[in-house]
Amino acid sequence: MRREPLINLVIILLLLAVPLTAQAMDEPFIVTLATKVAILALAGVGLNIALGLGGMVSLGHAAFFGIGGYMMAVLAAPVQAYEPLMTWPIELAGTKSMPLIWLGAVIAGALGALAIGALSLRTSGVYFIMITLAFGQMLYYFAISWPAYGGEDGIAIYVRNGFPGLNTLDPLQFFALAYAVLLLALLLAHRLGASPFGLALAGARQAPARVAALGIRPYSLKLTAFVLSGAVTALAGALYADLNRFVSPSMLSWHTSGEIMVLVILGGVGRLFGPVAGAALYILLEHLLGGISEHWQFFLGLILLGIVLFARGGLIGTLAGREVAHD
Repeated sequence: MRREPLINLVIILLLLAVPLTAQAMDEPFIVTLATKVAILALAGVGLNIALGLGGMVSLGHAAFFGIGGYMMAVLAAPVQAYEPLMTWPIELAGTKSMPLIWLGAVIAGALGALAIGALSLRTSGVYFIMITLAFGQMLYYFAISWPAYGGEDGIAIYVRNGFPGLNTLDPLQFFALAYAVLLLALLLAHRLGASPFGLALAGARQAPARVAALGIRPYSLKLTAFVLSGAVTALAGALYADLNRFVSPSMLSWHTSGEIMVLVILGGVGRLFGPVAGAALYILLEHLLGGISEHWQFFLGLILLGIVLFARGGLIGTLAGREVAHD
């Protein structure tokens, strides 16, 4: 058996075992940390579709993460205020149903990614990076100046949204929900990478001129991947907002884009379970080193520097090592 699939299995089972053990020990805070890992890993899976499969270095993915969070607020806030979502041209009520909120977040994230990607993908290299960053910051400042949803202070959602058959206020049940969504996203990313579309996308990343010579437009391939990436990241944003029961412009800031990028690099760019390993390591460092020093990011920076210089495959690539071919 190849080493990497075994490492992936261990990682995903550990992510399940930690909250189950914490629940048995009556440590709900640890369960919440594991839930945060699962949600950030989901955002990383979204970015990894664009970055790992498509080679698109985006510093604006916080835009989609924030769009998902604000879509949750837009749909749920009217319910807690006992007001309709809109009254013109038709009266429409809000909702506290997670499946409906997720659907809204995915659609909004996909549309946002379509608009941003359609313009950004006309450039490449550092110009693409800067344009995606600019779009993210535009949405960040729009959220700051949006008084209906708290402006710079954000907005609190006092009661967590519901999912049929589950008590989402129970930390373990909410973790199970986030964990299941993460598994579905990982399955999507795996199937996507192995599909003809994924192979063509990899070709467009490595040799766009050759792909174009075959009659396939690299632009269309990359735009489709960017839209899928934005939709998955927006879903993570909706879950993250539900976890905290709070939405603020910080979800849209370039710091958030950087955090998602960092956890993908930590785990391994292009590695299927890289975002999961990276998110676990990121939250572990934040929890352990954050209690020692408020400047814990300094140590994170040293680790990131070491990975970039000496372990290009990230944590999973380092653990897996080089696969040896056998006759």
